[in-house]
Amino acid sequence: MAYNLALAERIRTYLELIPDIKVVEQEMFRGLAFLVKGKMCINVSGDNLMCRYDPALEEDVAERNGFEPMIMKGKQLRGYCYVNEAGYKSKANFEYWLKLCLDFNEKAKASKKKKKKAPLKRKVKK
Repeated sequence: MAYNLALAERIRTYLELIPDIKVVEQEMFRGLAFLVKGKMCINVSGDNLMCRYDPALEEDVAERNGFEPMIMKGKQLRGYCYVNEAGYKSKANFEYWLKLCLDFNEKAKASKKKKKKAPLKRKVKK
């Protein structure tokens, strides 16, 4: 699935205005993720934003225009959602979602790094 390049550019432009922020872009979740401080912050997934926010805010966030729950393996993932275009079209709403994700990024835990398995050593009989 391709992601919305204009939406990615809009996020990039917003993040560039924030002083002293290190952003890494990485393709993941069939879209483009913006990692801040080594942690996934916000993604572009198709034409939607995929947001990571404080799960304690779930009820308030779910009331916002454009909110769509993120479902994985039949269960809703608290602290993650999709936001359709109706929810981020206006500048104020777009900034709300990015600020929500950036605020949580400060206290979010980074994913555990996967350790590479050492290759199996085989004894060769002589």
